[in-house]
Amino acid sequence: MDREPVPKKPRVGEEESNGLHSPVTLCHTAPSNELWYQESLKAPEAFWDQLAKERLEWIKPYDKVMDVDMNSGDIKWFINGVLNVTVNCLDRHARDNPDRVAVLWEKDEPKQHEPVTYKQLLDMTCQVANVLKSQGIRKGDRVVLYLPMIPLAIAIILACARIGAIHSIVFAGFSAEALSSRINDATAETVITADEGVRGGKTIPLKETVDTALKESPCVKRVLVATRTGAAVPMAAGRDHKLEELMKEESTECPPEPMDSEDPLFMLYTSGSTGKPKGILHTQAGYILYTGLTQQYVFDCRPGDVFACVADIGWITGHSYVIYGPLSNGVTTVLFESTPVYPDPGRYWEMTERLKVTQIYTSPTALRMLLKSTNEYVTKYDRSSLRILGCVGEPLNDKAWQWYYTVVGEGRCTVVDTWWQTETGGIMITPRPSANDSTPKPGYPMNPFFGIEPVLVDDKGEVITGNDVTGNLCIRKPWPSMARTIYGNHEKFLETYYRPYPGYYFTGDGAYRDKDGHYKITGRVDDVINVKGHRLGTAELESAMNRDGRVAETAVIGCPHDVYGQAILAFVILKDGVTDDEDSIITGLKAMVKTGVGSFAVPHKFLIVPGLPKTRSGKIMRRILRKIANNLYEELGDVSTLANPPVVNDIMQKWLKEAAATQSEQTEQ
Repeated sequence: MDREPVPKKPRVGEEESNGLHSPVTLCHTAPSNELWYQESLKAPEAFWDQLAKERLEWIKPYDKVMDVDMNSGDIKWFINGVLNVTVNCLDRHARDNPDRVAVLWEKDEPKQHEPVTYKQLLDMTCQVANVLKSQGIRKGDRVVLYLPMIPLAIAIILACARIGAIHSIVFAGFSAEALSSRINDATAETVITADEGVRGGKTIPLKETVDTALKESPCVKRVLVATRTGAAVPMAAGRDHKLEELMKEESTECPPEPMDSEDPLFMLYTSGSTGKPKGILHTQAGYILYTGLTQQYVFDCRPGDVFACVADIGWITGHSYVIYGPLSNGVTTVLFESTPVYPDPGRYWEMTERLKVTQIYTSPTALRMLLKSTNEYVTKYDRSSLRILGCVGEPLNDKAWQWYYTVVGEGRCTVVDTWWQTETGGIMITPRPSANDSTPKPGYPMNPFFGIEPVLVDDKGEVITGNDVTGNLCIRKPWPSMARTIYGNHEKFLETYYRPYPGYYFTGDGAYRDKDGHYKITGRVDDVINVKGHRLGTAELESAMNRDGRVAETAVIGCPHDVYGQAILAFVILKDGVTDDEDSIITGLKAMVKTGVGSFAVPHKFLIVPGLPKTRSGKIMRRILRKIANNLYEELGDVSTLANPPVVNDIMQKWLKEAAATQSEQTEQ
């Protein structure tokens, strides 16, 4: 295909551009950004070709920019190109600016941080990479990581990329059972963990959890254990090894493995609607290009900035905007180990003053939690270094948005309420950069990023035109960081993302396009709940509770919550003949979820009910349960076609009774 050249724009000023490797031909002025967006849709191959050549360091140039079929889900970018992402994240910066701080480790202990330079991080990464090779780990091997937020964790992640191993990070809040399921799905022979984690002044028994998980994961041959607290932990002879001891024997030089653009970089498990976690797989060149571009331009990132994405590395936000995006741009990234309220609700803002943070990227859950405290926790700290206030996870409600903008940002910082997914790899819809980023709207991610073309479709697959409309959110044009498959189940990948609306990527979200053409996300359209910014499949939660011998069936939904955005509500049917009191049953179910998924996934409320609303084919009508939970009884619609219509009234009466009892308790208190 012939490439139409993208007209050259004036480069940003030398002083601004040279600190970010490499400078690109985007301008910070709104009209140029809008023009560039239009050109990114008109001539996408030329657009991405120019960026890939300017921003990435290649071992061997690619032959073709892309070969993507949005009907079949066959996706290839920068075909036959060869590179190594760690060269782009470490080597080139260590070569040019070895003493520049790559990572500021904000320790859990208050007011304590530790800098790591690009040279130090490169040396550490190479030592770990050599350890992995000495243990027999090779290109294409899957390595599961269950780690705390320490600098060595970033080195371990990059060491996997250095040698071409596929890292699969499991959030260190998942239970042993959830960890085991992810290890087994990946058939991983190697697990890397730490003795313990530290968070909010409490220790987390990581090695102990791994040991429990491995009782059900016979595929694992070796466990490497990093040190965080120095606690004595059991070490299985022949299987377990102290990572730092092995590193002492290794060189700080490790040649980067030449990687094809389409070789796997990592997979990250999401909780899907089937009950079985799915390993979303991302590849090399397209992912590192897109995350670097979005990190620079969404957050107006400049030389000398201190970028604080406070997400855990176990989630996609941590992958893209704690590690790969900032490091590819050669800036300083904050690795935040603690919680927003430890030792008090001023933790973020004290850190901002001490580290001179220029951008902060957090979640609506954290902000709603913090705004409940007095503003003094914010205003007593100097936040003048801040320029951009970012948010990700679910739509930010108006009250939290206004507090973020007026109190935290003093009315001078742009709020970027972003929308994207594990599957997209990077930010897709965002208030910046755009032609009208000076007037963001609360709760709106607003505008597509360069190269992204959102489309709203109805349930029949027809495109919905015009403004002031609602529909299913799809993406028409391909972008470099799009996921390539679900590990071991490409058929499921196609069924989920490409077959619902042929020719488009289906996000699984609904959206509203307002009269000005700006986008607002209305929520999931499938059986996935967004809690505390983390997507949880209803089936995974339900299967955990259904293991209780007293339970016949469960149904889980998300309902609005002032702090969490969505709280989990579980409807439970008991088996005939069960006489245990409800408190005992609920206590048992909480334990089941904590064991099967993790404590962060325990439902906020349980309702023991006689039955569930189902279609005649047996499908649970969660739509009806959501209406009841939101007291929208007049919107239940016609329930006569259900297999068991009277159960709807039974559930409604039980819900009202529980609500009245809760209100009475609160009044007495």
